[in-house]
Amino acid sequence: MQTPNLPTILALRPAWNKGRIVGQKRPLKPKQVWAIRVRLELAENHRDLALFNLAIDSKLRGCDLVKLRVVDVMASGLIKERPSVLQSKTQKPVRFEISDGTRASLDKWMQDPLMVGSKYLWPGRFHERLHISTRQYARIVRDWVISIGLEASACGTHSMRRTKVKQLYKKTGNLRVVQLLLGHTKMDSTVRYLSVELEDALAIAEAIEI
Repeated sequence: MQTPNLPTILALRPAWNKGRIVGQKRPLKPKQVWAIRVRLELAENHRDLALFNLAIDSKLRGCDLVKLRVVDVMASGLIKERPSVLQSKTQKPVRFEISDGTRASLDKWMQDPLMVGSKYLWPGRFHERLHISTRQYARIVRDWVISIGLEASACGTHSMRRTKVKQLYKKTGNLRVVQLLLGHTKMDSTVRYLSVELEDALAIAEAIEI
């Protein structure tokens, strides 16, 4: 029995990733971190400066970063040195450090009139939205990246999460430390996250003499 040829069904809209750079977003380099930081300081954008600094230090996913509450990072009027946050994805706590520079930017942001009576660290602009959304955070990151002349599609919110651990891995080669800081349950996830290749593994092995 001969099967009749059916008409070709065309997509009503183009693929979401057409013309876009997909995959892992590269972390920021130290000079790029400082370039963004200086621009935010000059613009006296206290919220974005505190958000940027904490995003780098905390290494949290965007969904966890935007939901941070004031009590998560502050106690008795002082910024905590090592807060602990429950991750939405794994439902496991992860601790992170807050550097002196980040602590100073958070202190200044806390004094802003927008923070009066706010439960969340990054309050939303509308009453029905208690904190900024992950989409809004992504737009903020895109503005940071564009401000220093980088391609917007090359970096994203995960660039903030990967920036500090990438430098740590380059200096120490210690994957276990990176795994703990990122809150990964499996080492394989950390290896993929850092894009650790065979050459990296061989370079680490060559540096060890027995």
